[in-house]
Amino acid sequence: MKEERGVIAGIPGLVHGSDYNPEQWIKWKEKVWEEDMRLAKLAGLNSLSVGIFSWSMLEPAEGEFHFEWLDEVMDMMAANGLKAVLATPSAARPAWMAQKYPEVLRTPENRVRNLFGQRHNHCMSSPVYREKTRRINTELAKRYQNHPALGMWHISNEVSGECHCRLCQERFRKWLQEKYHTLDALNEAWWSTFWSHRYTAWEQIESPSMHGEHSMHGLVLDWRRFVTELHMDFLENEMAPLKQYTPRIPRTTNLMATYDELDYNRFARIFDIVSWDNYPGWRGESGYDTETACRTGFYHDLMYGLKGQPFFIMESCPSAVNWRQYNKLLRPGTHLLQSVQGIAHGSDSVSYFQFRKSRGSSEKMHGAVVDHEGSENTRVFGEVAQTGKVLSCLSVVAGARKEARVALIHDYQNGWGLDNLQGGILENQNYMRTLLEHYRIFWERGIAVDVVDETCSLEGYDLVAAPMAYMIRENFAENIKNFTAKGGTVVFTYLSGYVNDTDLCFLGGFPGPLREVLGIWAEELDSLYPEDKNAVEWGGCSYEAYDFCELIHAEGAQVLGTYEKDFYKGMPALTCNDYGKGKAYYIAARTGPELLRRLYGRILKEKRLEPPVTLALPEGVSFQSRADKGAVYGFLMNFTSEEKAAELQGETVLLPPRGTKVFIRPFAGEHPVEAKLRFLI
Repeated sequence: MKEERGVIAGIPGLVHGSDYNPEQWIKWKEKVWEEDMRLAKLAGLNSLSVGIFSWSMLEPAEGEFHFEWLDEVMDMMAANGLKAVLATPSAARPAWMAQKYPEVLRTPENRVRNLFGQRHNHCMSSPVYREKTRRINTELAKRYQNHPALGMWHISNEVSGECHCRLCQERFRKWLQEKYHTLDALNEAWWSTFWSHRYTAWEQIESPSMHGEHSMHGLVLDWRRFVTELHMDFLENEMAPLKQYTPRIPRTTNLMATYDELDYNRFARIFDIVSWDNYPGWRGESGYDTETACRTGFYHDLMYGLKGQPFFIMESCPSAVNWRQYNKLLRPGTHLLQSVQGIAHGSDSVSYFQFRKSRGSSEKMHGAVVDHEGSENTRVFGEVAQTGKVLSCLSVVAGARKEARVALIHDYQNGWGLDNLQGGILENQNYMRTLLEHYRIFWERGIAVDVVDETCSLEGYDLVAAPMAYMIRENFAENIKNFTAKGGTVVFTYLSGYVNDTDLCFLGGFPGPLREVLGIWAEELDSLYPEDKNAVEWGGCSYEAYDFCELIHAEGAQVLGTYEKDFYKGMPALTCNDYGKGKAYYIAARTGPELLRRLYGRILKEKRLEPPVTLALPEGVSFQSRADKGAVYGFLMNFTSEEKAAELQGETVLLPPRGTKVFIRPFAGEHPVEAKLRFLI
């Protein structure tokens, strides 16, 4: 058995935590704070996140610091065996700062500076804001560097947004000069001669705006890249004192998987641990919740893939949130199930927003561990406490890795390119939906998947799927060629290989630099009306085709399937090209899941890609696994409201509605040590 370990020093296993805002209750601290410590331990929590929105309490006037209340909270946590995920407060600045230094406030694309209020209403370029955040972070780091409760730094909160002020414009132009060096190079990369938009001075360049230039795709792409880099630079400045005074304390920030305004593959590189906020939209309906479970599994795998290591769920909700159109309660058992799902996909924590419900303001009705009623005598508290007991039983899983031999390419910048695309279907190219359709094939079979971007290494994978790889970045095409030539299998689809990373179309025929490895030429793209339907004939079976039908020609590739209708009837719709020791498949049409299941089933069989145990899964039941030296941990999860029977190693395992089973199977080398599986829960 491996030694227990966890992401936070002092927590030998999985983290069970919550966002905690004791400063909201400072007037009643004698009664509330001690009770909070009792309730936290009763719920099985071993960590609390503090200080996230505390700037006005830590520095109520410029240069006037008051840490006494936080000292007391940190000491109470240490005395009660709780580790602190201590936050820097930059996500929301105090009113005095905005009043005295209005330049710290953000300017939207309309070029009118915001008033004080909300969160993330700050300019990342402001020297004043950079100095103020660095100052208070220095005070925090110096004060708590040796505190026994300190376990992790939580940098800001849900970083997002952009600023279009004069300072940010100047930084953008400087960034462009460093990237392109000359205006001639920039003009060529952006194809600015179109519509006579050629720039003759750097000062002429403005960030994209509906009031100005927003149709030059190279400009839009570079602005979004710059915003990512600007956030990274701002946070590096913010983290400098933390690295200086607490070099061994890990640093993280909570990402939002569905947020695509930042390139998280770049962004995550500056942090030690990836964290994210997990809020699935469960409805208590079997079919709907199966879809939600698959999508949530994809997000978990995306977060794992950002650094290729276990991640941290910083926020989730044990009850109803307050920001959806319909804020439905979690059905009994759902909270534990969603928590175990996160662990199954690679998380080493389950944490909540929030610990105690706020009494006022916009989040007073958001779910929490402790309700307004204030005691442990609630259904939700009971489910949180049950989750704490389960996580304790699963402590040996902490640190275990995923062992995926399948990579699914999800690329934020490719998504930006598809957002810009004025062609195809203008309303929505449905990049994310397409990714999920491919991902689901593996999810249904219990096959581990790493979700990575075009810049990641392909070493160690047997299959790489890259749906709608419209933008071919950096060395991606060369990596695909090398991977395939060495024996790997790749799958691409329609709308692949159209543009480079400045959004210029490849000349000489699509799919551009992938043409050789795929063995096809894509000549035209037909976008179908919703009522239009075509079909792909493959091996005597017909498969629906809708939305996109690409007209391709085989240039060495074997034609597996052809179109059944329209003037391109009989043209290739599905091909396979032998390239070196590997194979490259191309799906020219958007199809239903039946064709994808058949195609990937064929590939999985060829590559002998299968789960680490023998499985037969009914609909709505998911299997995931993590592995450590000498052991495999398997997770069976039933996302339906009915009892389900799964076959596991030839035995039937019954899963109650929204139930889960977790087992361990020790290995010596490639061989199991024990014939039978041992269930942990």
